Amino acid sequence: MNRTRNSSGMRVAAYLLLVAVMVYVIVYMPTPYMIYQPGSAEEIKPMISVNGGDSEEQGAFMLTTVSASYANIALLAWSAVNPNSEVVQKEQKLGDQSKEEYSATQIYYMNTSQSLAVEAAYTAAGIPYNIVPDYMFIRSVPDTYGSEAYFRPGDKLMKVNGTAVYDHEALTEIIRTLQAGDRIQVQLERSGKPLDVTLPLVEITDSATGEKRPGLGVLIATMQTIQPDHPDHKVAFSATNIGGPSAGLMFTMEIYNQLTPGDLTKGYVAAGTGTITKEGTVGPIGGIVHKIVAADREGAEIFFVPRQNFEDARARADQIGTDMKLVPVEKLQDALDYMESLPLKAAAGA
Repeated sequence: MNRTRNSSGMRVAAYLLLVAVMVYVIVYMPTPYMIYQPGSAEEIKPMISVNGGDSEEQGAFMLTTVSASYANIALLAWSAVNPNSEVVQKEQKLGDQSKEEYSATQIYYMNTSQSLAVEAAYTAAGIPYNIVPDYMFIRSVPDTYGSEAYFRPGDKLMKVNGTAVYDHEALTEIIRTLQAGDRIQVQLERSGKPLDVTLPLVEITDSATGEKRPGLGVLIATMQTIQPDHPDHKVAFSATNIGGPSAGLMFTMEIYNQLTPGDLTKGYVAAGTGTITKEGTVGPIGGIVHKIVAADREGAEIFFVPRQNFEDARARADQIGTDMKLVPVEKLQDALDYMESLPLKAAAGA
């Protein structure tokens, strides 16, 4: 009887082990792939406010996103039968970045996109402004210098030796008289919480001059804020979980609408995508085939697409049979002119 019980127990243990291995392989085991598919189409108005702006809208401007997932076996199997999924090599998207560095880079791109959108909207509306450095942002922490013991991608660098630092000039001024090996006090903000660390400066090679100099051993970007001359024109963004630079055009459309009298939406739901420069030039983006699907799902009537992405967008729109009007644009003014040319849309039931 004991042998029977032991044999039964071993079979149960083997079965549980097999199940655990299968769960690991299917759900947790990493693969060298990422899966891209349609994300969301989200109304921008709740994300942006202008102090003295006109926020009345009968329609809506929407940004569009792509959903990116690190693939496990289960997701790869699902993608094989999902016509909206795109499987790509992880290395193709991340390059030599870690997941944390990739995420930090997307945050940096989004912040830059927002700043450029404000500049483009101010320029189009004839509003004077100044560019002010806001804080320093840790984009990458190479393993070359041992700095990963102190920094994480996405950290905000607030103070060095008790002095606030807002840009590279301020940081250079503090450490220029120091040497590699000297210890400094650094105040960071990580995930919204302050963090004080003491660390040694490292010797780095200036990529421009080849000279050796002391540094932190991290890649830092200066985040900027755009300050209008009049406080009524101040633009504020709410926090989002969206990354990347491709919402620039649609951010600009919403900001311009709030800065200027009247309702530029005319009662229509207009989605779109595209990077923006302060001069109003619209640049191409990735994932257009997924963004077309996302906008169609949310009932967009108009979709602004960068000229360089138009053929791919049109092919995808034809494939899914959408009724959206695709509008190719090269400049912000192209999109503004199109909206201004539309008749006021009659309210439902009128």
